[in-house]
Amino acid sequence: MEIRELKTFLQVAKQSSFCKAADVLGYSQAAVTIQIKSLERDLGVQLFDRIGKRISLTHAGTTFYQYALNVIRDLNHVKGMLSESAQLQGMLVIGTIESVCSSLLPPLAAEFHRLYPNVALKIVVDTPNVLLSMLNANTLDLVYFLDRRIYDAKWIKVLEQPEAVIFAASTRFPLAGKKQLSIDEVIAQPMLLTEYNASYRLALEQRLAAAGKSIRPFLEIGDTGFIVTLLRDNAGVSFLPEFTVRADIACGSLTALDVADFQLRTWRQLVYHKDKWVSREMKAFIALVQEKELGADA
Repeated sequence: MEIRELKTFLQVAKQSSFCKAADVLGYSQAAVTIQIKSLERDLGVQLFDRIGKRISLTHAGTTFYQYALNVIRDLNHVKGMLSESAQLQGMLVIGTIESVCSSLLPPLAAEFHRLYPNVALKIVVDTPNVLLSMLNANTLDLVYFLDRRIYDAKWIKVLEQPEAVIFAASTRFPLAGKKQLSIDEVIAQPMLLTEYNASYRLALEQRLAAAGKSIRPFLEIGDTGFIVTLLRDNAGVSFLPEFTVRADIACGSLTALDVADFQLRTWRQLVYHKDKWVSREMKAFIALVQEKELGADA
C-alpha cells in the first residue's frame, strides 16, 4: 500500500469517476485503474462498485475512505510541522571546553534562544579529546573547541578561526605597560593557570620545555572566570585566550603583557560528524556561530 494509491483512491471517490480522477491527478486512466486494483488486492476487499459508467463506494470502501482521509491529513500535518516554515524545536547538544563555555557561548546561547525559543540547548563541557570521542559516538551534535588545527576524515569542520593566547594581568600589575618583557621575567611572576590538559596550557608548557624552561603556577583551576576575577584583583599573571579577557582589556581593568619573541595562537573550531544527519537546529546554530564569530573578526 502506497501513499499515492491512497490519494488516488480518495480522488476517485470524490469524483465518482476513474476518468475524472485521472484528469485531476495527471495520470492516465489505466494508471488509476492499476493503482486501485493494487490497493484492493492489498486490502483483500473491493472498494468500488462498477455498474456501467457509474462508480460508487462499497461498504468496505466507505469504511476505508475515512481511514485514508485521516492518513493523508496526518501526513500533511507532519509535513507542515517539518517544513522550512515550521518553528524549530527539540534539543541541540553541544560539546565545548570551559573557556569557550564561559566567554563565547553565553551571548550565542542567549541569541539562539531569542531566535528559536522552542529549541533546548544542552551544553557538555570537557577536554577536546573527550568531546571529539563523544562526537564519534554520536552523543553530541556539535563540538565547539579551542586547540591546534585538528583534521579528521570523520568530521566536517564549519568554523576554523585563529585565536591569540596572551599573558594577561591587571593594569595595576608591576609589569603592566612595560615593553619587550622577557619570557623569564613573566614566568617568574605569580602564575594563575588553567589545568594542564587545556590545549593552550599544554602548548605553553611545550614551548617553554623546548627552550629548557618550565613554569610553576601558584594556582591551577579549570574555571577561567575564576582566574579572570583574580587577575582583576591584581593577584598575578595568567596565560589565556584573548577572547576570555577582551572585555576587561577594553574597559581598562586588564592588559596584555608585551612579551618579546613569544607569540602563540590556537584555533577556534566547530565540527560535526560526517555521518550525522544535519538537522535544521544544527544548521541554525552553525549559521549563528559563523555570523557572530566571523563577523567579530572582520
